[in-house]
Amino acid sequence: MVIKKYAAIDIGSNAIRLLVANVIVSKNASPQYRKSSLVRVPVRLGADSFTSGIISEQSISRMVDTIQAFKLLMHVHDVAQYKACATSAMREAKNGKEVVNIIHKKTGIKIYIIDGKTEASIISATDLNELILGNKSYLYVDVGGGSTEFTLFSKGKIIASKSFKMGTVRKIDKTAHKEMQIKIENWIKKKSKGLSKIALIGSGGNINKIFKMSNRGEGKPLSYVYMKAQYQFLKQMTYDQRITELGLNADRADVIIPASKIYLNAMKWSGANSIFVPKIGLADGIIKSLHLGRFK
Repeated sequence: MVIKKYAAIDIGSNAIRLLVANVIVSKNASPQYRKSSLVRVPVRLGADSFTSGIISEQSISRMVDTIQAFKLLMHVHDVAQYKACATSAMREAKNGKEVVNIIHKKTGIKIYIIDGKTEASIISATDLNELILGNKSYLYVDVGGGSTEFTLFSKGKIIASKSFKMGTVRKIDKTAHKEMQIKIENWIKKKSKGLSKIALIGSGGNINKIFKMSNRGEGKPLSYVYMKAQYQFLKQMTYDQRITELGLNADRADVIIPASKIYLNAMKWSGANSIFVPKIGLADGIIKSLHLGRFK
């Protein structure tokens, strides 16, 4: 048996995460991926990128400190290999490449800014196979701070994938929001036409929190009825109540409502009655891709 340790840094629009994982390799057995440590720092880059179009000096300073701290953590964990990927907030910022250079110069950590298609392909490298095998169809929905990735699976294969600029941190006016909703609705209905018994697969911090609050057993899906009731329940509470009564973090208490709405709409437009919430995401996909040698 051989144990390899990898790390993934996910620089999102709402937070920056470090995942350290052990990959256990044994003869005549599939590799086992086990989380060793997960650290999340709420550096809300989308608040800069989606309003002013640039990452502010204050946010750059916080990013440098965060990445430096992650570098030290990777050292004490004795990580053999890592990869740092940034998504919508960094790729839309006018100074995104400049920020990457600053961080590399000050920390030695190289950050790769990836597009929505690459992000979806990395995530699909995770253990989705446990769900998507067979003759059923699934719509994978990953709601982030700046964008939402949709991937449609049928009979174990990807048949369509698209990234839309709609997230929980991105602020857009009502007209633009409505237009984006129509685009997403049309895309989902067009791509899922002819497919029966579609189920959703939800990814992201908000759906993970909703699943945890449901007290459902691992592997058990949430129903559309439950998701709708939970959305209404969260919506009727104040921001302060969601923090004090539900124990949500301050940077989760505001974004969980728009995230819930995106999942609900995706279920409605695809005709899905249930949503599975496996513990997967971009960081998990990076770990698996590192182990499989898919990154150069």
